[in-house]
Amino acid sequence: MTQTPSPLSDSTTRALTARAIEAQRASRTPALVAGVGRHGRLVWDAPVGQADLADPSVPLGPDTQFLVASNTKTFTAVLIMQLRDEGKLSLDDTLDTLVPETTHRQVTVREMLSHISGMQREPVGDVWDTLEFPDREGLITGWNDAERVGRPHNRWHYSNLCYALLGEVVARLDGGSWESSLQRRLLDPLELRRTTLSLTAPHVGLYYVPPFSDVPIEEPVLAKNTTASAGALASTLTDMVRWHGFLLDPDDEILSPDTVEEMRQPQIVCDPGWNTAWGLGLELERRDGRIWFGHTGGMPGGITGFFSEPESGTTGAVLMNNSISLDPAGTAIKLGAYALDNDPELPEPWTPGTVEPEELKPLVGQWFSEGAEFTFAVKDGKLTGRLAAAPATAPDSVFERESDDIYRTVSGRERGERLVIRRRDDGSVRQFNWATYRFTREPLGFGQPTP
Repeated sequence: MTQTPSPLSDSTTRALTARAIEAQRASRTPALVAGVGRHGRLVWDAPVGQADLADPSVPLGPDTQFLVASNTKTFTAVLIMQLRDEGKLSLDDTLDTLVPETTHRQVTVREMLSHISGMQREPVGDVWDTLEFPDREGLITGWNDAERVGRPHNRWHYSNLCYALLGEVVARLDGGSWESSLQRRLLDPLELRRTTLSLTAPHVGLYYVPPFSDVPIEEPVLAKNTTASAGALASTLTDMVRWHGFLLDPDDEILSPDTVEEMRQPQIVCDPGWNTAWGLGLELERRDGRIWFGHTGGMPGGITGFFSEPESGTTGAVLMNNSISLDPAGTAIKLGAYALDNDPELPEPWTPGTVEPEELKPLVGQWFSEGAEFTFAVKDGKLTGRLAAAPATAPDSVFERESDDIYRTVSGRERGERLVIRRRDDGSVRQFNWATYRFTREPLGFGQPTP
């Protein structure tokens, strides 16, 4: 077992490696590769076991392919959001308007992305029994024959069938196939060269380890056909950490950062404890006060989990090649959280600004609204504001000028709302209204006039 040199401390890497070995033993998986990334760059990895039991020469490491299965859905979701941003669809469009041959009405793209449509989980035909997946014509007729087993938006119900149809939406609106869109829009520009639709050497063997035996059984390689957009990809630790680096800090030419943030907004809570939610194609996990986003994947001979914490840019990852490997989400998050807790990145030093616009000078300092104190300041040449009683971790609100005396909140509290300056006859600032609420230099009740 050889590891890539890590910038983490020796004590951290040893503890992480111990956890990787524990995970491999608990899952009885012939091969496991674990890793931690920061901002899309792998900073620690541990290969455990043997990639191919029939061929000991196959290397096991961060560039060895595993089936990442339903992590494919994160790619399909990004393709859908690209098309949305290009004006080719709306999240509230219904599938029957985008694929007219379908007969289920009022199934929206948003519902399909978030598993809240109520449509059944799998394509018709007992596909996990026959291991035969539909062609393009069969996918459409199967959708029409499928059951809507729940009411929309009522509860979370995972659906591979919906993601297969989202692949069809991508193909139709982008003028080709889902596979060609994936390659052209994401894999090529992000240089994810080891992310493919079929296993490419070096790759692990695919195994099932029976519960009462320690002798692995080889699993078949499935042809997912038109359900590929729900879970057909093979990839590596290095590529998937790079993919999460994009999701943490997207290239605006590929997808807007605002759109990725939108994907991380909860659409529905999945469990009674409110620890798991679903966004637009992304699973959201609340663990020890942090929110991690990502996805798991499961196929015969492949179980994986990749989760990232957006505030720190930390990614935890695990790839296993046993069909019944345990808790990929929990394992990935525990690895990322351990590195974050025990070996955090040093903070960036404070740097002085270079400009203080004249029009902002009358706005800085202490203001009150509804008796609550706010502080406004200039940072990086922009007006910022924050509630004085807000926790230190709460982000500032940041404003951008739209026109004379009108600013727009572009991030933080009251994002999207206007701030409008009101002046006295002599031009001095009397008050301003933010999201219509009055802000004055002195604490005033609602009925008291501004001096």
